[in-house]
Amino acid sequence: MASPVAAISAAVRSERQRRGLSLSELARLAGLSKATVSQLEAGTGNPGVETVWALSVALGVPFSRLVTPPRPAIRILRADEGSPTQAEESHYTATLLASCAPDAQCDIYRIHAEPGRARRSAPHLPGTVEHVVITAGRASAGPLDQAVELDVGDYVSYRGDIPHVFQALEPGTIAVFVLEQN
Repeated sequence: MASPVAAISAAVRSERQRRGLSLSELARLAGLSKATVSQLEAGTGNPGVETVWALSVALGVPFSRLVTPPRPAIRILRADEGSPTQAEESHYTATLLASCAPDAQCDIYRIHAEPGRARRSAPHLPGTVEHVVITAGRASAGPLDQAVELDVGDYVSYRGDIPHVFQALEPGTIAVFVLEQN
């Protein structure tokens, strides 16, 4: 099985070529340096969540298409398994649990977050809706100017195609995110 970086590397290269983009064009669309994209495609980069999101938006594909290997018929993912991706500027780790078929356009993530700097997200693809359920701890989530506090079992949904935020308010906060892309 390929490492997470190798899988992302191959997926980015494949999607870039499928769209007929040069490295320079993809870098420009994603707001990244050409060197960053080149290193990532060569398998020598170590991208954070923000970098992979920027590439997925620039390529017009769900985040999951860049980080998920092909699915087996039955898949079990234990709580301590998966390939977590650490945010670059906050105590926030996203583990992709499942991605839907390409025509369904949804991804499911388990988020582990600690109090501290909020995880601010740039807008995702147009039409994206985020669904969040808190399974441990407490958090604040939603659009930057309308984030709400959530306790265990609470659910919120909001537009993911505008700037939004997630911030743990207690140690050991865990949430399940579903990103629905229409």
